[in-house]
Amino acid sequence: MEGVEHRVIKVNGINMHVAEKGEGPLILFIHGFPELWYSWRYQIAALSSKGYRAVAPDLRGYGDTDAPDLITSYTCFHIVGDLVQLLNIIAPKEHKVLVVGHDWGAAIAWYMCLFTPDKVKAMFNLSVPFIPHNPQMNPIDGWRAIYGNDYYMCRFQEPGEIEAEFAEMGTETVVKAFLTYRVPGPIMLPKGKPFGHSADTPVALPSWLSEEEVHYYVSKFDNKSGFTGGINYYRNLHRNWELMAPWTGCDVKVAAKFVVGDLDLVYHMPGMKEYIHNGGFKKDVPTLEEVVVMEGVGHFIHMEKPDEINNLIYDFFRQFD
Repeated sequence: MEGVEHRVIKVNGINMHVAEKGEGPLILFIHGFPELWYSWRYQIAALSSKGYRAVAPDLRGYGDTDAPDLITSYTCFHIVGDLVQLLNIIAPKEHKVLVVGHDWGAAIAWYMCLFTPDKVKAMFNLSVPFIPHNPQMNPIDGWRAIYGNDYYMCRFQEPGEIEAEFAEMGTETVVKAFLTYRVPGPIMLPKGKPFGHSADTPVALPSWLSEEEVHYYVSKFDNKSGFTGGINYYRNLHRNWELMAPWTGCDVKVAAKFVVGDLDLVYHMPGMKEYIHNGGFKKDVPTLEEVVVMEGVGHFIHMEKPDEINNLIYDFFRQFD
């Protein structure tokens, strides 16, 4: 990408790759799975041109950032800790920053607002709303009860198992299958027929995703730890649930805006629409300013509808300048 500066910064004992462009108030972009800093390419270009400093790291376990071997090195505290230390290093005089998250990045942004609200001026999250801690049931048991053992989060739990299956499919097929998923329902990964079709079924790309862009993702996931780093986030869902017990009943006190596509699989999880629209979300995030549901849009909303998302981000954040 033209004009983007790339550098590696030591945070919490790991080397973190960071892409950034522009000058002005800092916007921290936090990616999801299976993504990279590159998923924010359109937002980096647009927001840096409007007077912001756009900063997008590869999270630990992804891309050109180190991937620790221990599964336990990928808890919500590790990830938020990396980002807080990154901000302390690259913007020591900027006490509060603007944050944009998608998918796992959105979850991390919500955690960040709970753990270090003094660091976040305002937050714009995509796809994943705030999910309050439920002390009665850990998330993996909950998803298994609803969807069964083939649900992707359940399939991700056994170390090495899904990685072996993804290796048989090939990195390119896996990347395409995830990024093009538009079914408003759960991702199922039954053995021998992941995503509901045979592993050698060709995946057609939508107009918003090119072969060249797919190749960039493939080139990074083919290196280092492959998909393991990102999958390790899911392997810490139970551990995160245990660690989050002290925050049971806590709400988010940072100004927030939330956008989701009406074809997003997250939007169609059991009870999710009711939570988002019938007062639960607003109760847990009393500073929530607006919820936008975009019609005909899937999970990777920031790539599928970049102009619309860029404008929404800018319109929301400029009130905090």
